[in-house]
Amino acid sequence: MDSRISVTDLNAKKKKGEKIVMFTVYDYPTARLVDEAGVDISFIGDTLGMVVLGYDSTLPVTMDDILHHTKAVARGTKRAHVLADMPFLSYQVSPEDAIRNAGRLLQEGGAQSVKLEGGIQVSETVRRIVDAGIPVMGHLGLTPQSIHQLGGYKIQGKTPKAAVKLLNNAVALEQAGAYAIVLECVPVHLARAITDRVGVPTIGIGAGPGCDGQVQVFHDLLGLYQDFLPKHARRYAHVGHTIRDAVRTYAEDVRARRFPTDAESFIMDTPLFSEPSEATAQPNAPRKRRQTA
Repeated sequence: MDSRISVTDLNAKKKKGEKIVMFTVYDYPTARLVDEAGVDISFIGDTLGMVVLGYDSTLPVTMDDILHHTKAVARGTKRAHVLADMPFLSYQVSPEDAIRNAGRLLQEGGAQSVKLEGGIQVSETVRRIVDAGIPVMGHLGLTPQSIHQLGGYKIQGKTPKAAVKLLNNAVALEQAGAYAIVLECVPVHLARAITDRVGVPTIGIGAGPGCDGQVQVFHDLLGLYQDFLPKHARRYAHVGHTIRDAVRTYAEDVRARRFPTDAESFIMDTPLFSEPSEATAQPNAPRKRRQTA
C-alpha cells in the first residue's frame, strides 16, 4: 500500500518537474473514489458553501462546516494529502485564533495541512501557524473570501502594478513558510513567472499550464453543478444528467409497480403467513369480512 503523500513529497514533485493533481472533495464516498484514482491532494475547499450547501458565495461557510466535511474526507482517504480550507474569519481576527482553528482542522478533522487566502498581509499569521507545526498552503489572485473588496469574480494581476504586487505576495508567503501557493484566475505569463520565482509548488486554477499543479472543483468537472461552468474548467462527464435520469426511472418503476420485485425482497425461513390471494394482491380489492362463530 502506498503511504500518504506528505508536504515533502509535494515539494519533491516540483523539483522533479512532476505535475501535482489537486481536487476538491467534500464527502466520504467521493474521497474514496478520488483516492483510488490517484489524486495527490484531496482538498476540502470552502467552495462547498456554493456547490454543496447552496450559498451564493463562500463567505457563510463556518469552521464547523469545514470540520464536518474534513472528517468525512479523511475517513475515506488513505493515500492523498488531505488539505482543509480555513473559512472566512477563522484566521483574520488574530494569529492566536488562526493557530487554534488550524490546529482543530488537523487534530479534530484529520487534515495534514491547511490553506488560507492572502499575501503580505497574512504572512505573519502564516509564519505563526507554521511555527506551531502546521503546514500552510497560500492562495493568491482571485481570493473568493475578499470578493466584495475585489469587486467581483475578476482576473487578477492584469496590470504591471498588480502583477508585481502578486509576485511580491508570493515571495512573502514562501518566506513565511508556506509549502505551496494556489494561483487563481491569474494571467498565464504572470503565473509562470511566479512559478519560476518561488521555490515552492504553485497550484493553478484558471492560471494556465505553467503552474506546478492544477486544482479543479469536483462538481464542475463532473457536471453536478448546473448553474454555470467556469472558463477555467473542463467538463469530463455529465454525472448530473445520469443521476437525474436514474432517479426519474426509479420513480417511474415505483409508480408502475415494477419496483421492488422478488429480487429486492426478503422471505421468512418458515412462512407464518400464506401467500396473498389474487384478489387481495390487487390494489383496491375489497376485503372479505372475518367470519364469527
